[in-house]
Amino acid sequence: MQWQFLSIAVRYLSLKFVLLGLLAGSLTATAQVADSVGPGEARHNGIGVRQRHRRIVAQFDQRFSPLNRKLVGINGFKLGVEWRGRLRAGLGAYLLSGGVPISGTVPLALPPGTQAELRFRYVAAYGEYVLIGTPRWELSTPTQFGFGRVFARYRLPDGSQQQSAIDHIWLVEPSLAGHMRVFRWIGVGAGVGYRQMLFLNGSEERELSGFIVLGRVKLFLGDLYKIARGRERLLSQKGLHRRNWRER
Repeated sequence: MQWQFLSIAVRYLSLKFVLLGLLAGSLTATAQVADSVGPGEARHNGIGVRQRHRRIVAQFDQRFSPLNRKLVGINGFKLGVEWRGRLRAGLGAYLLSGGVPISGTVPLALPPGTQAELRFRYVAAYGEYVLIGTPRWELSTPTQFGFGRVFARYRLPDGSQQQSAIDHIWLVEPSLAGHMRVFRWIGVGAGVGYRQMLFLNGSEERELSGFIVLGRVKLFLGDLYKIARGRERLLSQKGLHRRNWRER
């Protein structure tokens, strides 16, 4: 039993160090200055696609976490700005789709048989740096810093419900994610990461921190506007073929 616990602890700490390394790499990369390109140019240099203009990016961000032996979903939406196809930043909002079972005991004032679960919601500022990609696909390091609220909900044996006082939470979520554009204006992707709660008591921090699996649908609103303005075909593959990856 001790060896099993030690093995789990080693894997847990190793993952934290790896993810913190990704976070440090992401923050360092955001400080780099992108190369300039001429008016109207978009360039692929083997690492990423660099656009001359900024564009707005919206994203439906679905996250899943195994917390206390239950897979819970966290629904989110992010809106941000992209620079030169390499750096993105913006804001997002997230809401837990189901409760997280509480492994500890319920307050003594509540009757035996009371069921308890944690619920939380938060807003986040995010930064994302593209490590490598083409006009069709990319690999990036999104990192989020969030602030929100958490509370416990109790379901009593008679069917009534009670709620604890609301507490505030801080969190950081480094991750590694990728996406592929289906058309110029929309892409789908996935990724993995870790959620670390901050400034909470030890029990709540253990309850809510954990691995995350990402699922995302990205809308490139700038490209969608260009398609509408230029009366192009909505399902066009223009600009996404391999022949478009060469430097222009």
